[in-house]
Amino acid sequence: MQIFDLIQEYGDLFYAIVAVWTFLEGETIVLVAGVAAREGLIDLGTLIACAWGGSFLGDQLYFYVGRRYGAQLLRRWPRMQGSVDKALSLLERYSTGFILSFRFVYGIRNVSSFAMGMSSIAWNRFAMLNFVAAGLWAVSFAGGGYLAGAALQHVLGPLAEGIGLGLLAALVVAVLAVNIAKRFRRRPA
Repeated sequence: MQIFDLIQEYGDLFYAIVAVWTFLEGETIVLVAGVAAREGLIDLGTLIACAWGGSFLGDQLYFYVGRRYGAQLLRRWPRMQGSVDKALSLLERYSTGFILSFRFVYGIRNVSSFAMGMSSIAWNRFAMLNFVAAGLWAVSFAGGGYLAGAALQHVLGPLAEGIGLGLLAALVVAVLAVNIAKRFRRRPA
């Protein structure tokens, strides 16, 4: 069974999966879903709305956790301190620009909302800018997937439909390999 068959079979449930996945992380699923939207299996607008909402709410939660428990969590996991400091430095230097773009910065994306919660930025300012940023992110990645689907269709023609679970499995293996390699590099000798 191909990934697009699964998306078509589970339809509305897939939108909920996108929302939950983007609450936690999510670039990969939004790109794949963008390709599925290009194939007409799901609605692009609904996809963007689910990705937008999930991403926004996830980062609001991480902001809250940073505001409420940030110092405690850094004492418990001091290895996070470097990433938090980097995010806070970028926030101090670029302020609004950083809030609007942190989702696109590899390496600090996951800790940025948490770090901003530890800063003096007002909750309502972060929420407003985070809402706009989540929308930009959702449109960018869903649109990127949509355009990638169009490019695959143009280049590969009918073969593009055969790219399904195999491509997804290769992507998952690549992501896991990179994460495992990063963990081994961080370990002290």
